[in-house]
Amino acid sequence: MWRLLLFLFATPALAEPVTVLSGETALRAEYARPPGAQRAGIVALHGCSGMFPVRDRFWRDQLVPGGYAMVYPDSFGSRGMGSQCKERSRTVTPAVVRRQDAYAAAAWLAAQPGTPAGGVVLLGWSDGGSTVLAAANDPPPGLLRGIIAFYPSCRIWAERANWSPAVPILILMGADDDWTPAEPCQILAARFPGDIRLVLYPGAYHDFDVPNMPIVERTGLPYTANRIGTAHVGTNPVAQADAQRQVAAFLEQLPPAQ
Repeated sequence: MWRLLLFLFATPALAEPVTVLSGETALRAEYARPPGAQRAGIVALHGCSGMFPVRDRFWRDQLVPGGYAMVYPDSFGSRGMGSQCKERSRTVTPAVVRRQDAYAAAAWLAAQPGTPAGGVVLLGWSDGGSTVLAAANDPPPGLLRGIIAFYPSCRIWAERANWSPAVPILILMGADDDWTPAEPCQILAARFPGDIRLVLYPGAYHDFDVPNMPIVERTGLPYTANRIGTAHVGTNPVAQADAQRQVAAFLEQLPPAQ
């Protein structure tokens, strides 16, 4: 219980710049360590907009004081790319390039002093959420401990008969998300009821966990539920608060560090 209270009433956590090698690409990243003993390492993967300082800082401040080291690799900026949200044909995709980035960052974090053995956790938002689902299938042995995906696109994985999770997964989504609809994730979770926990929040949209973000309609998006390129994003305080509890509980229940 004390860890959950620490998680909910956290203090700011400082990050330092580091470099993570992914193939031939030097990924710029931010790395934050807890002041005391570590419970596990977490790789946090941004969405299609790229690094999102407000959201990144919010979750870092929740998790690091509770004993979790975190590294945030920048898959787009490190390759000279800006936001990919309006790009229909992306070269840095969740299934290939970003999956490799996730594994590279996980291996880097696992090798840092103080990171417990037993694998690290992958956490991702939107495009990053899709990335961690890609990484959940057939990862390098012993590299991963668990997966947390915020509002991912589950369609491709729900349609692949050969996809299966190697570690426990928590998916958190707005039931009203009109950018990455919840139905494919419901199908995926129904296929693996013992491995995937899906939490849906009524009235919540994409980016529901971003602090103090007014609900707005984004336009010019290549893939949305209505197929006309518009979708809503913004904070849902009730969903945000429950997501903090869900993430804390999921991390507590993962296999202990070795």
